[in-house]
Amino acid sequence: MSGSLNHIELPDFKLSIGKAQTVHVNYQIFGCQLHTAPIILINHALTGNSSVIDWWSEIVGSGKVVDTSRYTVISINIPGNGFDEEVEHLIYNYQDWRLNDVACIFYQVLSELRVCYIHAGIGGSIGGCLLWEMAVSYPELFGTIIPIAADWKATDWVIANCHIQERLLSNSTHPIEDARQHAMTFYRTPQSLRYKFNREITTDFKVRLWLNYHGKSLKERFTLPAYKLLNQLLATTNAATNNDDNISKAIANSEVKIRLIAINSDGLFTALEDRETFDLLNNYRDIEYQEIDSIHGHDAFLIEHIQVEEILKKYLKEIEPIALVKKCA
Repeated sequence: MSGSLNHIELPDFKLSIGKAQTVHVNYQIFGCQLHTAPIILINHALTGNSSVIDWWSEIVGSGKVVDTSRYTVISINIPGNGFDEEVEHLIYNYQDWRLNDVACIFYQVLSELRVCYIHAGIGGSIGGCLLWEMAVSYPELFGTIIPIAADWKATDWVIANCHIQERLLSNSTHPIEDARQHAMTFYRTPQSLRYKFNREITTDFKVRLWLNYHGKSLKERFTLPAYKLLNQLLATTNAATNNDDNISKAIANSEVKIRLIAINSDGLFTALEDRETFDLLNNYRDIEYQEIDSIHGHDAFLIEHIQVEEILKKYLKEIEPIALVKKCA
């Protein structure tokens, strides 16, 4: 299992708005050697990165539900997220970008690796939104997609929260810290914070200290251009943008299996939206829906590891009989 950070340069990549620019992408591969085992693509969340065996160690690794002794796991960094720590690779024209541009870039990276088929794509939050974009744009790429705490579109609620994040990132004297603290309040729930802190005080209310910690922690590992870009991408999520916002029409050309995982207390990508998507596609698609039961809100997919493991185990077991290695021509 290598996991080394690899780099690809895409010169003159054309954005959906027509502008072209050079884009630097880096990725990691874990587990079995490429083209010797079924491939699982894992898309990271907004402030995440390609090092999935670190931030999702309960789920990904040898003997884990995403078993690196049986699968090849690919994880690609969203361009401009700063994980490679190369300042010149950051993206400053963030308002020109849409999430579908990232879907195109990921596809180009996979093409460079001669990967033409992904047995299962897994992604949480914006990573799950990106799966939708990729499945629509490249209908034959995936056997199964498993979006977790995600949606195929940014709702008015998501757009509203991203708007406030953008205001904080553009106007605050401590933009990363303040935006992160605001984000943590809608990644969790009132019940979650009560369970965690119960109004306890040390030098201050523990909930305030916790928020301050998360703000400072993100500032140490994330840059302002990266945060602005990822927030912009989240707000522009719409896999059906070229199909009159009709996801049934958008996904019609694909035979991909869709396995939705929502969180009953998610205040960002609400379970209601996923249930509506399931009801909408149920008569036309191979689609299933599972719900994580948690008080912890959106972040529950990073907290409720046992539930996530059980659901993923069920879905990944489905692909075992057909998990043959497929190579590009």
